[in-house]
Amino acid sequence: MKHSRAAIHRKLHKLPALRFEQQTLTSFGGLILVQALLIRLQLKERLRACFAHVGVAPIFGHHLIALLLVVHLLLGYRELRDARYYRDDPLLKRVLGLTRVPDVATICRALGQADPRSVQRLRALSRQLVLDRLQVLALPRLTLDFDGSVIHTRRHAEGSAVGYCKAKKGARSYYPLFCTVAQTGQVFDLLHRPGNVHDSRGAHAFLAECLGRVRAIRPDTQVEVRLDSAFFSEATVATLEAEPVEYTISVPFERFVELKTMIEQRRRWKKIDAELAYFELEWKPKSWACAARFVCVRKRVARRQPGPLQLDLFTPHAMGYEFKVIVTNKAVGAATILAFHNGRGAQEGVFAQLKTQCQIDYVPCRRLVGNQIFLLAGVIAHNLGRELQMATRPADRVTTPTRMALWSFRELQTLRRTLLARAGRLTRPQGELTLTMSANADVQSEILQHLRALQAA
Repeated sequence: MKHSRAAIHRKLHKLPALRFEQQTLTSFGGLILVQALLIRLQLKERLRACFAHVGVAPIFGHHLIALLLVVHLLLGYRELRDARYYRDDPLLKRVLGLTRVPDVATICRALGQADPRSVQRLRALSRQLVLDRLQVLALPRLTLDFDGSVIHTRRHAEGSAVGYCKAKKGARSYYPLFCTVAQTGQVFDLLHRPGNVHDSRGAHAFLAECLGRVRAIRPDTQVEVRLDSAFFSEATVATLEAEPVEYTISVPFERFVELKTMIEQRRRWKKIDAELAYFELEWKPKSWACAARFVCVRKRVARRQPGPLQLDLFTPHAMGYEFKVIVTNKAVGAATILAFHNGRGAQEGVFAQLKTQCQIDYVPCRRLVGNQIFLLAGVIAHNLGRELQMATRPADRVTTPTRMALWSFRELQTLRRTLLARAGRLTRPQGELTLTMSANADVQSEILQHLRALQAA
């Protein structure tokens, strides 16, 4: 139907008069989906169990503060003081089960009074939420990626230390080690550490713990592990060989001077495609107890190798090529191994979303346990965003060589724009609590679809 110009355009008149009054208006109508998800997961009750050992709880119990932080981060807020912008939102208070939102001082006091036992229980709950999803999916293969990410404190905070960072030299930081699930894009577990530790500090025990918990619920699933060169060592390889898992690890050339010579003297390379070639070694380094499978890959590049060549003592050099070595126990071809190992780059995207959209790079207080709870709240918020999408629609992909996520996930900021930040009004016509939103057909269809799926589950 064609409309006339007069029916479309209107004149711009003066600004409307402003009036502020108490209304049952909400800026987050889409929180009804979060409420349905929290009810389905029984998150509030499970959070209460995390802090049950504290004893006599204050009016705002620690579990309520933890739930508030999760919702706070789901909505995209960063600093604790930002809570004052939604403290009168009626739907948010209903999601929390409160008639008023605690002020900033109460939140800070609760974070400062938490204890390490509460942190460990909250970490276990975060891990269990992911395990519940993995139990439902029953995947034949499960891929775990391990890596650390720097969190700058920007001030002195308990448990932080000055570590190495090119971007902010001399800054104090934390350096947690994360375990992520490639198929769901969720954070399975994390190990909190100060900023001055090496990537591999505590990694062996953390690896074994994560693998043990996954195998406990899915003993028939083939578990795969991907690690970068910072974790490479004979001890790491031995730890993984002792477990029934498949693995790939990047090999740093600095560990074995012989690798440089073997690669530079190699004349016959097997072709993968127009840019990639490889050869394999069943090689036992001198200091190792047994041999392992090493896959050496070279890639044709159109640029010169940067840096002074005379100081390049360990990395192989050949004009027009870059080199990589991977140690693995996978019994597949080199092309499949390379694609699988390169797929671990998707973990960097998870870290980027955790920092930019779940605010895990924000350090709210000086006490270590408070900062750990805030970090875990950000992880839970991220995982809930993924869980909301997995619970309401089928997977978009099958298993790929790079182990891409099975769903084409929308980022949290997209969910906020399209679903969560919808204006609405809470009323009680004929005594029934009703949330009224604008009659946008697309929003209505999507919200109802999500609600039906969550309530059916």
